[in-house]
Formats: sequence, C-alpha cells, structure tokens
Amino acid sequence: MAIVRWDPFAELDSLHNQLNNLFSDNVTAQRGLQLAPVTDVYREGDKDMVVEVHLPDFDEKEVDVAMHDNALEIRAEHQEKDESKKKREYILRESSSSFYRRIPMPKQADEAGVKAHFEKGVLRVTVPFKELPKPKKIAIEAKSKK
Repeated sequence: MAIVRWDPFAELDSLHNQLNNLFSDNVTAQRGLQLAPVTDVYREGDKDMVVEVHLPDFDEKEVDVAMHDNALEIRAEHQEKDESKKKREYILRESSSSFYRRIPMPKQADEAGVKAHFEKGVLRVTVPFKELPKPKKIAIEAKSKK
C-alpha cells in the first residue's frame, strides 16, 4: 500500500474552480441576452395587449410586423449603407443588423384590429382583444315524481 500525501486545500481548490465556472457561464449568457433588442409584452387595461420592441438602429422601413398562425411576428433587418463600414473587418461587433421575434397570441386576439406605431426607435404594437362567446347555459330539468 502506497502512502499518499493528503492536501487539506484540494477540495477548496475544486470548489473555487466550480464557482469560477458558474459565474463566467452566467456572465457570458447575460452578454448574449443583451445583444437582443429589449422586448416588453404587457396588458393595457382589459381590452388590449401591447408589445414594445426597442430597435434603436433601425428605420421604420426596415421593420415588418405580421400576424401569422395566431402569432405576432416582428422582423427587422438593415443593410450597411456606408461603403466604408462594408470594408471593415470586425473583431467584435455588438450592433445588430437583424432581429426576429415570434410571440404567440391568446385566442381572444383580434387580428383585424392590430395597430403598429414606430417612433424614436421603439416599435409599439397594440393587439386588441375581442370578446369570446360566453358558454351556453344549460338548464337542468328536475325529474318528476309519479
């Protein structure tokens, strides 16, 4: 049987490495999330749902909003307009040239009444809700005694 020297700090080193990996993975994931434009979806009163997408580098003409298969689809894409920027060889680029988001809509979404407004880099889509048919009330008949 061989004698093995015990290192009381070996387990602490392992724990230290695990914590470093945990924090570095979270920071990387958060950086990836920051590259996507901010999107907020909220209810405004009882009648409407609002979707706000912050698209700071896009023009109104570069944004497309559509309803398809009971979902709101938002696309934005722009090409480099400046010829000098096309010739650049980026090492790191955090600006976005395209964006796509698909948001499923509830049953009561009124596709015909959807309105979109783009101002100062913020797209605001208002989806009105239609009233769903109420369930039919069925009367219960009492059994007659004979």
